[in-house]
Amino acid sequence: MQRLMKTIYQNFLIRDWEPGDRQTAFDLIATVLKECGLDSQPHLADWDVWNVEQAYQATGGQFWVVEQEGRMVGTAAFYPVERGEKAVEIRKMYLVPEARGLGLGRFLLGELETVIAHLGYTQIWIETASVLKEAVRLYEGHGYLPSPEVETTRCDRAYVKYLV
Repeated sequence: MQRLMKTIYQNFLIRDWEPGDRQTAFDLIATVLKECGLDSQPHLADWDVWNVEQAYQATGGQFWVVEQEGRMVGTAAFYPVERGEKAVEIRKMYLVPEARGLGLGRFLLGELETVIAHLGYTQIWIETASVLKEAVRLYEGHGYLPSPEVETTRCDRAYVKYLV
């Protein structure tokens, strides 16, 4: 499995998840969700943050954290899924407020897409909630097509992108 060891964007370090990141990553995601009026679901939609080894590393997926001056400010991940053909789902793409509006989300999405394509996948799925307006704009602006196939209870939008 190819790993993204370290990538820099402006003054952000994007690196592979490590076991010591588990609680901080979960807390960051829960905080961003709460800011948007959504609940964290440790045993449902967010089970994978507690089980990165099983959900991502053992399946050929990847889970990244974003740091700024040694502080975690974001996460991004993907893992293979059975819907579609040669498909992955991008998951856990969250940034704290001070890391938004700097192009970091676009950069992360581009890095995810590059790694996913390099690994030979041909479809990328994403689920999100309408209240995450910046995420919706990001995905729609990068060629993700709406799909009615929403599988996560917290989400009300699904998107797919076909890689050539």
